[in-house]
Amino acid sequence: MLLENKTALITGAAKGIGKAIALKFASEGASIAFTYLTSKDAAMETKRELEAFGVKVMAIASDASDFEGSAKVVEQVLAEFSRIDILVNNAGITRDGLMMRMSEEQWDSVIQSNLKGAFNFIHAVTPSMLRNRAGSIINISSVVGIRGNAGQSNYSASKAGLIGLAKSMAQEVGSRGIRVNVVAPGFIKTDMTAALPPETVKAWEAGIPLRRGGTPEDVAKVCLFLASDLAGYVTGQVIAVDGGMAM
Repeated sequence: MLLENKTALITGAAKGIGKAIALKFASEGASIAFTYLTSKDAAMETKRELEAFGVKVMAIASDASDFEGSAKVVEQVLAEFSRIDILVNNAGITRDGLMMRMSEEQWDSVIQSNLKGAFNFIHAVTPSMLRNRAGSIINISSVVGIRGNAGQSNYSASKAGLIGLAKSMAQEVGSRGIRVNVVAPGFIKTDMTAALPPETVKAWEAGIPLRRGGTPEDVAKVCLFLASDLAGYVTGQVIAVDGGMAM
């Protein structure tokens, strides 16, 4: 029970990678608060699955890009659980397109959700962690934040920004016992990738040294390590969970 007596706040955890992280944390004893935006039915199902581990669970509808709304989420969680030991900034969207055809709205919406959303929650959670002189913050970035990807300049910029944000915060709050790290998933098999043509998936996997796509569980295991005391001397790091894709 690596996270017993700890509380984790995970953004965007109704399904996919966020859900896998929440389930892994709950299986290790953590109380879970998670946010969702539009997937209410999926969120309620996730809440039921989490409660099956015998831990306390909160599911909160929230837009990560809303500064005041994010602060209210943190207030709700602190009122219910009294502390937040772990923050996972997972909420994010894509609005892909080549730069020459990308609209301002496509750019702004991705930056607002993916990058500003992480700022919003870190800004709201940090005072509590500083008082406790402990905490683990994990930003979920992407391999495209490390190496870029054609047609995803907005997404790549937002995910690269999460890396710079984490490294700067690691320096700001390290002296108070707070660790800040990044997990950068590669080609992970989710509902979104399941809709891709089989030949596209094969082409992706052919370029991965391990010759397979990853699973949300692969990402969740690394997040568990970073969230737990096993990673007590790890901060400011970027761990790629990508089968070797970006090395």
